[in-house]
Amino acid sequence: MARSLLRWLLNAVALTLVPELIGTIQVHNLMTALVAAVIISLLNAVIRPVLVVLTLPITFLSLGIFYLVINALLFWLAASLVPGFEIAGFWAAMAGAIVYSVLTWLVDLAVGKDRAR
Repeated sequence: MARSLLRWLLNAVALTLVPELIGTIQVHNLMTALVAAVIISLLNAVIRPVLVVLTLPITFLSLGIFYLVINALLFWLAASLVPGFEIAGFWAAMAGAIVYSVLTWLVDLAVGKDRAR
C-alpha cells in the first residue's frame, strides 16, 4: 500500500517535470498533477487495453508505432478531463506522453513493482 502511494506521488512529480521539457504542456500545481496521475492511471487500466485490441491490425502494420498514438490520445484525453492540465495539440501530447512514459518507467525502476499476495 505504501509503495503504491509512493509511486502515485512520484508519478505526479514526474508529471510536473513534463512541462519543463515540453513547453506546450502546462500543469498548474501539484494537486492538479496528483489528480491527473490518477486519471492517467485509470485511463491506462481501463481504456488502453480496449484500444490496443481494436487497433491491433493498424499497430501490426505500423510495426508498433501506432501504440505511440494511443498513448498520446490517452494523455490528451486526461488533459481534457483535468482542469489545470493543458496540452496545446496532438504533437505536444505525443511528446509529453513519451517523456511521461520514460519518467514513470524510471519511477517503477526506483520503487519496484507491487507483489501480488
